[in-house]
Amino acid sequence: MGIKEMFSLARVPSILLLGVVYVTYVLIGGVVFWKLEGDLGQKDISLLLLNKKNLLMKYTCLNQEGLEAVAQVVQDASKAGISLKGNHTSDGFWKFTSSAVFAATVVTTIGYGNISPRSTAGQIFCVFFALFGIPLNLVVLNRVGKYMLVIERNISDFLEGKTRRRKCTRFFVHLVSYLSGAVLFFIMPMTVFQLHEGWTHSQAIYYCFITLSTIGFGDFVADSNPDKVYPEWYSVLMASWIFFGLAWLALLINHSIDILERLNTHFKQWWGGQKQGEGPGNAEGDNPDTQIEEDDKIEKPPITQ
Repeated sequence: MGIKEMFSLARVPSILLLGVVYVTYVLIGGVVFWKLEGDLGQKDISLLLLNKKNLLMKYTCLNQEGLEAVAQVVQDASKAGISLKGNHTSDGFWKFTSSAVFAATVVTTIGYGNISPRSTAGQIFCVFFALFGIPLNLVVLNRVGKYMLVIERNISDFLEGKTRRRKCTRFFVHLVSYLSGAVLFFIMPMTVFQLHEGWTHSQAIYYCFITLSTIGFGDFVADSNPDKVYPEWYSVLMASWIFFGLAWLALLINHSIDILERLNTHFKQWWGGQKQGEGPGNAEGDNPDTQIEEDDKIEKPPITQ
């Protein structure tokens, strides 16, 4: 008995298979990050301890308690967005432009973590602001993404009428759309961040993806360095880039989800010994996975302008 027949007899649910793939993927990622960053983290710890020892030896009047007090001042200044270099003062994080960008990171669930409300009233308002703002943001991004898709389909239909080549035309339109989005939301912002933040190419690209995917680690945050003076249009450009970039990346991720769903259906049919021409009256008619796939086939209503 072969592997195909064994899977066919076992009738392994696709949700179980997807769960195994998901857990395996996460564990493999954990191992890779552990190997790539673990040794570097130990070196960083050793270097910090050495710098601490040298600092206490250089400044003999500074003991452990004094060092902790200085570290607390530096940490508080960093949270407030205040620079301790020189004698100049700054407005901190809570300017109008920075506050507007913070509001955008709340409703988009990016949440860098470099800035957060500290007052009780601000924390309570943040809860209710996010409670209504996150669904509103999802609805707006979904609509903007659909309009992007409509524009892409209209261009594709127009070119199909001229060339009479459906598959080649759709592939070309998708390719141009992806490349244009990559240039508009990754390459161009990378150049801007290099000029105004002083980041490398890899750091800028890394920040673009971490932001637009709403992961938001907070290790790199644009428009947040208290030692730099940013132009007034910088925050507006940031907010616009985040909004439209989220819509474009969400559309790209939806295409990826569609590809994974097709692969899942293909593998399930192969393992279950199904044929494409079989009707619904087979042994898997009551399978919840089959029911989900049937529900997914229901056409969505057309988009109205």
